[in-house]
Amino acid sequence: MNDFDPETRVSSSGPLAFARRHRLLIIIVVVVVAGGAWFLHRAKQQNAANVRPTFAFGRNNTNAVAVSVATVKKGDIIVRVPGLGTVTALTTVTVMSQISGVMQSVNFREGQMVKKGDLLAVIDPRPYEAALDQAKANLARDEASLADAQLDMKRYEDLIKEDSVSQQQVDTQRATVGQDIGTVASDKAAVKTAELNLMYCHITSPVTGRVGLRQVDQGNYVTVGNATGIVVVTQLQPISVLFTVPEDNVPSIMSQVKSGATLTVEATGRTDLSHLADGHLDTTDNLIDVTTGTLKLRAIFDNSDSTLFPGQFVNVNLVVTTLKDQLVMPAAAVRRGAPNGVQSAFVYLVKANNTVSVRPVELGVVDGETQQIKSGVGINDVVVTDGGDRLREGAAVELPEATAAEVAKARTQAQAQHKAEGSQPGRRRRQGGFNGPPGGGPPGGGRPPG
Repeated sequence: MNDFDPETRVSSSGPLAFARRHRLLIIIVVVVVAGGAWFLHRAKQQNAANVRPTFAFGRNNTNAVAVSVATVKKGDIIVRVPGLGTVTALTTVTVMSQISGVMQSVNFREGQMVKKGDLLAVIDPRPYEAALDQAKANLARDEASLADAQLDMKRYEDLIKEDSVSQQQVDTQRATVGQDIGTVASDKAAVKTAELNLMYCHITSPVTGRVGLRQVDQGNYVTVGNATGIVVVTQLQPISVLFTVPEDNVPSIMSQVKSGATLTVEATGRTDLSHLADGHLDTTDNLIDVTTGTLKLRAIFDNSDSTLFPGQFVNVNLVVTTLKDQLVMPAAAVRRGAPNGVQSAFVYLVKANNTVSVRPVELGVVDGETQQIKSGVGINDVVVTDGGDRLREGAAVELPEATAAEVAKARTQAQAQHKAEGSQPGRRRRQGGFNGPPGGGPPGGGRPPG
């Protein structure tokens, strides 16, 4: 074969020839790259392990779920009935003129607080003063005529005894005296009317409250039939709230009302975050609205600080009663699902080995963030309040160090109480301790819906 053959030159200087000559070097490079990649992956795993939380209580389990817990305790539960209400003034008066005339002066500022009897406005009194003077003059004239007629009547009565006058004259004079008496009575009524009209020139507030925007300015001519009036006065202290409650709560409310109890009513803002005022239940309506299935009630508030304003929308909580010494826990601990194949409420109960057990519970009344528990757990039991979305039956949990001491104390108290209950003959142990329900393992399995 010719050494200068083109094919021979290509094969001796191509990639295959290069791989054959440097095969050892290539193997060394591949091993170094693979080793570096393995060490880099190992270093990442170690770094991730170093930043993992290490606040587990009781044991170091890197697969445990960090949770927040609370202890079941005994406490009081306030039974509240919520409702929607509207602030309503007890008295709202449209001040109107009872006479016609020119508005001489306006003696209030818009939005001013006034008392009953305070002067609000003055209508020009001069025409009514003249009318009063005229009525008094007519009265004086007619009283003089009556006195003269009475004197003549006395003369006629003396003369009739001597047969100096006829009986007809006596009767006529007696009738004249009666007419004059009627005229004087009419004049006295006219004087009172004129005095009343003169008093109406000074318009006063009929109630204590706050005046609104004035409807008539000074200098205008006002009449009796003016529909808008002069100003509206609204009573603010005390003030009422009209609200409704579901008909299902009516029996318990009426039971308290019949017993003579004074029921407290709490008013809050739209978001239930701002407490506005406390009052008391004043009265209830006499029928249930069949269209809404609700009963209307009225509550009275002192409103000394003017927190409530007429027409304001408020949320209302009617305090019906207080349940003493109930098992309570945070409402955040309650979850709903079907751990046993039956839809129910349940909690995650923290056991002594820092694992959780699904425990169905029977719920009672909710008081804000506090939940009453009728059965399912016992006093000093520890339940999960936060982090339960990642839990399932038997899952391990981690407790923060700040909570560890409290949990240990609660666990000791629960064990002591359970031991005391078990030592009493004939008394069944309360379901819900750390050792699970009587007669078997924890209820249900799998991961209940959060």
